[in-house]
Amino acid sequence: MNTDGINKNNIQELLTKWQKILRLQDWDIELEVVDREWRKSGDVKIDLCNKQAVLLINSKPKCDNLNELIIHELLHIKLWGMDQMIEDLLNIVYGENDCDKKEFPETQFMTLLESTVQDLTKGYLELSNLGPVSFNRLKMDVEKEIN
Repeated sequence: MNTDGINKNNIQELLTKWQKILRLQDWDIELEVVDREWRKSGDVKIDLCNKQAVLLINSKPKCDNLNELIIHELLHIKLWGMDQMIEDLLNIVYGENDCDKKEFPETQFMTLLESTVQDLTKGYLELSNLGPVSFNRLKMDVEKEIN
């Protein structure tokens, strides 16, 4: 099944490959190709208790390295427990409803989480000789800046 340049079967093969490498075989992970305007290249929705996840992949991703995209989203599954622990801790310390107080630490945590996931993704790509990482999103920002 080809969805505007994205082959769902190829993505499923990559998902199966990286699920094994990242030791996520005990997870039930479904693939969903998003075939409408969407700002993200990928995302993952997670149910930690049942070890289930839905991997969302944009049919027109901004990323040109599908291995990178799959690895990145699967690493979010690996780190989900710690992610939720920090979120819960921030709610305990700052309160669930006081967004002003927890905005700074929450932003710092999310920035650190994303950069850590991306660093780990780059490492897996390099070890597997599957680089380079995609610069498409950054190149779009540069294009906006100079035009």
